[in-house]
Amino acid sequence: MTAQGPAAGTTDTADIEALLQCYFDGLYHSDTERLARVLHPDALYATAAGGTWVRLSMADYWPVVERRPSPASLGQPRRDRIVRIEFAGPETALARVECQIVPRRFVDLLTLVKVEGRWWIIAKVFHHETVDAAD
Repeated sequence: MTAQGPAAGTTDTADIEALLQCYFDGLYHSDTERLARVLHPDALYATAAGGTWVRLSMADYWPVVERRPSPASLGQPRRDRIVRIEFAGPETALARVECQIVPRRFVDLLTLVKVEGRWWIIAKVFHHETVDAAD
């Protein structure tokens, strides 16, 4: 993982890494309470993967997470990682992360903002591909 930009190497990097770990844990366990700790209530969920435009509010996204069996409950191995964190300034960052929820592998571009001293994901824009469970 690399951190770049004005805040790279500060406690902000560590704070974002911890936030992203909570994000990964929430996805792996299909846990909306964990995800709500890191996805701002006004966050945007968006993709055009497969040629279909999808845009959801968090209120619309939570049932999607709650309906799917968690990768943890299915015994799937963890496949998540932080690729890069890039700072645009002291209150704005972009994280490129990867994770897998079989049968899909995701590349998430997460836009983060620091509001009242804490980091939030304000936009989750992603691409996904179908993968074989053995991948």
